[in-house]
Amino acid sequence: MAARHRLEERTGRRHGLLTTFAVVVGVVFLVVGILGFVPGVTTNLGELEWYGHESRAELFGIFQVSVLHNAVHLLFGVLGLLMAWTAVPAMVYLVGGGVVYLALWIYGMVIERESAANFIPLNTADDWLHLFLGAGMIILGLIGWAARSQRA
Repeated sequence: MAARHRLEERTGRRHGLLTTFAVVVGVVFLVVGILGFVPGVTTNLGELEWYGHESRAELFGIFQVSVLHNAVHLLFGVLGLLMAWTAVPAMVYLVGGGVVYLALWIYGMVIERESAANFIPLNTADDWLHLFLGAGMIILGLIGWAARSQRA
């Protein structure tokens, strides 16, 4: 707690739930993006494609991934860490990112799995994970914003 107060004194910023949530989500995306390239954690890694439904690599043997899919996770992770510095960008990251993931869920639900439209690639497990990620990020953003508002 003392370290937190020293940080607030040095930076003039208070880091609350909102920025903490953005950091945690960002770190999770970074870890998942990295794990998408790790043999054993990602099955069929030798069949990892740059993009498209032809990629047979699966993170944890469940979630279909490609280099593009892993790169998106890494990008979302870096973005989360960069935007976690203050409350408003952290809120934009969590809620905006949540909306993006909900849109990705809808996209995954309507495309034909074996078509060129499945360029990321997505499977059913990815679709449902995107629903929970999107909803979870929005909820975290709103909870963090409410806590910030009460503190001010």
